Amino acid sequence: MPAPSDHSATRSPAGDGSYGERVFRPEEAGEDDRIDLGALAYDDITAARLMKLGAGPGWHCLDVGAGTGTVARLLLRRGGVAAVLAVDRDIRFLAAHPTPGLTALEADITAPDFGPGLFQLVHARFVLMHLRSPQQMVTKLSTLLAPGGVLVLGDAVDLTTATAPTTPYTEVMRAMWQGLRDSIGTDISWVPGYPQLLRAAGLVSVAAEIHVPPLLPGSPISRFWAETWGRAREAMVATGLVGDARIDEAVRYLESPECAGISPGMITAWGWRPEGPPTTAVADRSGRAPH
Repeated sequence: MPAPSDHSATRSPAGDGSYGERVFRPEEAGEDDRIDLGALAYDDITAARLMKLGAGPGWHCLDVGAGTGTVARLLLRRGGVAAVLAVDRDIRFLAAHPTPGLTALEADITAPDFGPGLFQLVHARFVLMHLRSPQQMVTKLSTLLAPGGVLVLGDAVDLTTATAPTTPYTEVMRAMWQGLRDSIGTDISWVPGYPQLLRAAGLVSVAAEIHVPPLLPGSPISRFWAETWGRAREAMVATGLVGDARIDEAVRYLESPECAGISPGMITAWGWRPEGPPTTAVADRSGRAPH
């Protein structure tokens, strides 16, 4: 998905731009509202998983590609963690919502010298799908874990495949993914391989789950997609797969009671940095590795 909470992309071989440059520019009016629509669709699921994994009092957390900071603030207010370092390449939205315990850091996580310390939790949602070298980035983020810490990654999985019924919605979704790949290098094809990437990075007790918010007229996720198409329209039309009229038709389809589609979902995967030999780390029923 077009990263509701990240501007931390770098150049990709598949596109000549970056997230937040050609598409989804933070200076564009309403971009923070678009991000927050995505947050409304996914934050409760994300927060519940992070807290089930143990995020709570005493934890120092890193939120990568923090966007408007909704996850960081949930960790502080609902989870009661000690502190959250929220990182983004553009922190204007973070700075607009100061919160005790939240520190905003303007930085590029792909920079060789990025290393803000060690954390009990490192979280990145809708970030890596916009970056090249996903294995390299998973490995890099895993090095920021304190012993016994957990890396949690969330990204989009597309359920609008070539076998889905042809509707204005499915046609426009396919054009969106292709347009984003062509323009800024977004690639979600490797996202289902998250568990293998986490294991390859040396993490243990790896697991994953998926959440698909329902497409309902007026729902946050339906409004999010309509707003996203509006900002990515030029890239979508450039694919030749759809025109402006078809995009407008898809927006009306999302708003109508006749809408019958499946939204892209969010895969959340996690893995733990062992405190001892990997063979000693066995997950309990909550999915949390013993510390």
